[in-house]
Amino acid sequence: MRILITGVAGFIGSNLASRLLQDGHDVIGIDNLAYGLRENVPPGVTFHRQDIRDKDMYPLFHGVDAVFHFAAKNCIADCQCDPVETADINVRGTVNVFEAARRGRAKKIVYAESSALYEGCRQYPTPECDEAPESFYAVSKMAAKFFADAYRRYYGVTFTALRYFCVYGPVQDYRRTIPPVMSAFIIKLLKAEAPIIYGTGEKRRDFVYVDDINDFHVQCLTDERTDHKVFNLGSGVNHSVNDIYSMITDLLDIHVPPVRKPDLPGEAEMTLADIAAAQGLGWVPKTSMRIGLQNAIAYIKSELDKGNI
Repeated sequence: MRILITGVAGFIGSNLASRLLQDGHDVIGIDNLAYGLRENVPPGVTFHRQDIRDKDMYPLFHGVDAVFHFAAKNCIADCQCDPVETADINVRGTVNVFEAARRGRAKKIVYAESSALYEGCRQYPTPECDEAPESFYAVSKMAAKFFADAYRRYYGVTFTALRYFCVYGPVQDYRRTIPPVMSAFIIKLLKAEAPIIYGTGEKRRDFVYVDDINDFHVQCLTDERTDHKVFNLGSGVNHSVNDIYSMITDLLDIHVPPVRKPDLPGEAEMTLADIAAAQGLGWVPKTSMRIGLQNAIAYIKSELDKGNI
């Protein structure tokens, strides 16, 4: 298949591109490199430095079988500081991708929603029907959902929406204003610095390894049961930030007390995915936390050795 990925230089996009190339697909990648890195794009991807808000990207979508849309402004702290840019990228940019895919006659669009849509929910594990977005980031993702539904109704575009919980693994974006917790801990400890834990460290998160979600991405390409549906992608198990810190220090055998800072605003106390819908189609997250963390550590060590961190 001929597959286009937006945000191909980011964490999930670059990992998926590698998987699709291994499976023999033709991959086109779009990224403006505002958040992603050019070196993350796997060899073999036909890469275009392009902003998803620009209409001159439309010709790139002609002849494409499927589109994976990941490009976004997705650091919650940054989104809270700039809701106008958040809406510009995550709403206007997403609608522009949908329009480009429609004009290019793509057979399917698989796009990223977010578990942030459950910020105000108190049902755990949280099913796909229980939505309560609060942050500007979450609201922007909810708006994209409404536009996808309108494109389905009025133009017959086929969508699958995926709500990722805390995806981790190699190539995770450690350059964010507030980096993902696993990468942040590993980098600081390997540099013999004290990692930061915000608040008590008892917030709990559902972590899922990137290779496991790629299994579902690939399934979405051919499984019509995923059409016009939304799926949670998590592990169905959660861990506290303190738990993760303890696991990483044990794996590295580096024991440094963390620096404690005030809690970050706009973050949910807990995330826990109800993954029954995806499991009902045969998907199972297989990677243990220990193996996933070992892989993440190996990647960051290699980046440190290269002088990239």
